[in-house]
Amino acid sequence: MSSLTIAPQGPLRGTVHVPGDKSITHRALILSALAEGSSTILGYCRGEDCLNTLSSLQHLGIPIKVEPDQVHVSGKGLWGLTEPAEPLDCGNSGTGLRLLAGVLAGQQFFTVLTGDASLRSRPMGRIVKPLQLMGAHIQGRRCGELAPLAITGTPLKGTDYVSPVSSAQIKSAVLLAGLFAEGETRFSEPLQSRDHTERMFRYLGIPFEAEGNSIRLTGRQSFQAKDLFVPGDLSAAAFFIVGASIVPNSEVTIPNIGLNPARTGILDILIEMGANIQILNQREESGEPVGDLWVKTAQLRGISIGAAQVPKTIDEFPIFCVAAAMAQGQTIVTGAEELRVKETDRIHAMATELKKLHVAIEETPDGFMVQGGSTIQAGHCQSYGDHRVAMAMAIAALTAQSSTTIDDTDCIETSFPGFYGKLLELLTNSN
Repeated sequence: MSSLTIAPQGPLRGTVHVPGDKSITHRALILSALAEGSSTILGYCRGEDCLNTLSSLQHLGIPIKVEPDQVHVSGKGLWGLTEPAEPLDCGNSGTGLRLLAGVLAGQQFFTVLTGDASLRSRPMGRIVKPLQLMGAHIQGRRCGELAPLAITGTPLKGTDYVSPVSSAQIKSAVLLAGLFAEGETRFSEPLQSRDHTERMFRYLGIPFEAEGNSIRLTGRQSFQAKDLFVPGDLSAAAFFIVGASIVPNSEVTIPNIGLNPARTGILDILIEMGANIQILNQREESGEPVGDLWVKTAQLRGISIGAAQVPKTIDEFPIFCVAAAMAQGQTIVTGAEELRVKETDRIHAMATELKKLHVAIEETPDGFMVQGGSTIQAGHCQSYGDHRVAMAMAIAALTAQSSTTIDDTDCIETSFPGFYGKLLELLTNSN
């Protein structure tokens, strides 16, 4: 188990490139494997989560050639996967496991999906239930609520599923299963979640219909492979965006960032708080909006966030907590109970660790309250094995009065290999 010790320093200056988007990389790998023909995926995320999905597809018989900045996938079509000889290890990736479950539910063979201790403690019933309604045979701990999941592939039938929560992972698992299902699959959710799957379907020519928060898909239609470009991950960029906003005299450029409207909640919120952020060179790549971000230090102010804003910001709340701690005034978040079932309970984790730095933060059942503007103190913090908590605390430590140590930071590799080195480069550029 490694740790990071961060000394207060700054400013952050220069240009930083962040890893490819994790969410898009998972989908690009899976859909390229199910396509007819070969494709190249440029800019993929090399974090452990995505590499575990890549490895799982290789164990399912998909030839994949890996290079430092791209992968070449030889797709075998919807019915070209083969039974793996061993359980598929998804590591820490809930996205990888849930999406693969949707694909494997409709196959004609047996598979076991598992992961690390954290993943095996996270809720899987939310995808098992709709897949079972489609005819899937899935067993797991606590009646399918927890991984490992044992999937006996079977012919699926389309269903009309109304999800009680807004979740791109649930939606994507159902839509991927719908590719193999007889008839029409319809999925509805309370609020529109991230639409990376729909955008990639459209780019690859997979027909579907979307209306409001509902999607309809007719299954068993093959599609052709196409090359894909994965933009930089806005969730990874968010750490440097907040860092540049709160560390005095900072100025940072982050090129080639995905700007999917379902993902830009953190930008909207920070701009509402008074952040100095500009979006440059906007364009579209492989169906996704992309642009370059320029960020300069600004005085932030506290705001209130409700349930409607949560789905667009769900992965960025740990670093948002740090922004709220440095803002003037009170920040209140409600409707964010989904944060309690991520890699860890992120509401409790961030409240506990920021209190160690003397931040006035109180957790509530569905969110938290922060009284910003206090001076950050040094402390000894934990990551809870959660990569976003670890990186958020590292950014907070830049503003502390003396050095802060964060334990168990190996988890950062799941999404952002080389994070600390890139942070040091920005700090070195200011000297």
